[in-house]
Amino acid sequence: MVEPALTQLGKLTGNETHRLDRAIVAISVNPDLGTAVPGTLLRDYADEIDGVRVIYYVTALRTVTIVAYIEA
Repeated sequence: MVEPALTQLGKLTGNETHRLDRAIVAISVNPDLGTAVPGTLLRDYADEIDGVRVIYYVTALRTVTIVAYIEA
């Protein structure tokens, strides 16, 4: 069973939350930052310095929706 996102977010440390916030801000400024996932509308962004990976979807109106996976 998959844990609800809010439960998962609540388990992040302050440092992990800060690193994740930086990645989300970078994506919001430049939604094309990540790499396209072949055969899908998803994009995969990995920040090797902060050790964060975010898989997200950009809507037609350029709104970023995080849909699947965050590792920090």
